[in-house]
Amino acid sequence: MVLILEALVEILRRPTVADVAVELAAFVAPLWIAVFAGLLLGWAWRPGWATGLSGAVKTESAPSLGPHSAAPSMKAVEERRSEKLAVTEEDLQHLFRLVEVTDGGPEWHKMMDKSLPNMRYQAWRRDPETGPPQYRSSTLYEDVTPEIVRDFFWDDEFRIKNGWDDMLLEHTTLEECPTTGTMVVQWVRKFPFFCSNREYIIGRRIWESGRTYYCITKGVPCPAVPRRNKPRRVDLYYSSWCIRAAESRRDGRMTACEVLLFHHEDMGIPWEIAKLGVRQGMWSCVRKIEPGLRAYQLARRSNEPLSPFAFMAQINTKFDADKLRSFETITDLSGNVVEAEKQKNWTSSIPKFLVVGGAVAIACTLDHGLLTKAVIFGVARRFANIGKRL
Repeated sequence: MVLILEALVEILRRPTVADVAVELAAFVAPLWIAVFAGLLLGWAWRPGWATGLSGAVKTESAPSLGPHSAAPSMKAVEERRSEKLAVTEEDLQHLFRLVEVTDGGPEWHKMMDKSLPNMRYQAWRRDPETGPPQYRSSTLYEDVTPEIVRDFFWDDEFRIKNGWDDMLLEHTTLEECPTTGTMVVQWVRKFPFFCSNREYIIGRRIWESGRTYYCITKGVPCPAVPRRNKPRRVDLYYSSWCIRAAESRRDGRMTACEVLLFHHEDMGIPWEIAKLGVRQGMWSCVRKIEPGLRAYQLARRSNEPLSPFAFMAQINTKFDADKLRSFETITDLSGNVVEAEKQKNWTSSIPKFLVVGGAVAIACTLDHGLLTKAVIFGVARRFANIGKRL
């Protein structure tokens, strides 16, 4: 790195602009070669399951929740609705097992523990045998109710109005069920100028058990919305929360709220580069949420009218968590969550500019995933910090 900086300074000392331009062109050429090599390396690492994901997703017809020409029996209507809803009880059971750490997946390895005066954030990661890395986080917000947090995360209108989610560019409600609160929404998310926008078709629904809210959002097929080249559609997407009251770190009273988040999506880049970027860049993204939440609290206290999204967030399907828990297999959970992850030094043997160049090129080319922004800027920031230390 020192040699590179010295060479750059020497180029800038050339007597004419033309000399500087010629020398810079010769200096940058190897870096572009490294970027291209990183791109080829990334494609070589790309797993086959991701390439065939679109064809593997089961196609379903879009839910039809409007009025019918005939008048079938109430039982038939309920059965039809259950079959066609984008989010079902099977999804609830899956999230419930994730929360209870009884899903039978790999161990969770702790990767982050950060705090602000009114917020604490902890994050874990695990690597399944197939598919992208999976993330689990616990965020504790002081002095807020679970209902406000539930509405806040569901409110797409406020996401754009307040700007706390600065990646959300457009949102459209495609379907909604006033009985269960199930929604299918279309998101278009913007990314840095060197990456194209992404499209998500998301099914979502909320279950409630004694003021604990299980909020499920996941990518769903939607034949009614044809695919386009731009924005590119992200098929594999899962982001679900368990929102519940929790003890305050200040006085132990139940005035805080915990949000357990489980997230994974197809980012389309090598998993090791993705994990490196998330570790370095995710906290800077997460800490922006709390100011938005406080602004939402103030808006609700001032009796601002509910948005259609907040209204739908309050239509929840009730269930008995204790009863569901009794059906789950009781297992020894002592080894399922690991407090600290051993640091891996595999990157020390790879040229840093090759890693960064490859990450940026792959992200811009493949263009998949919600966490790509954190990945790119996380890797770039780490690379910059390395340069500062030299």
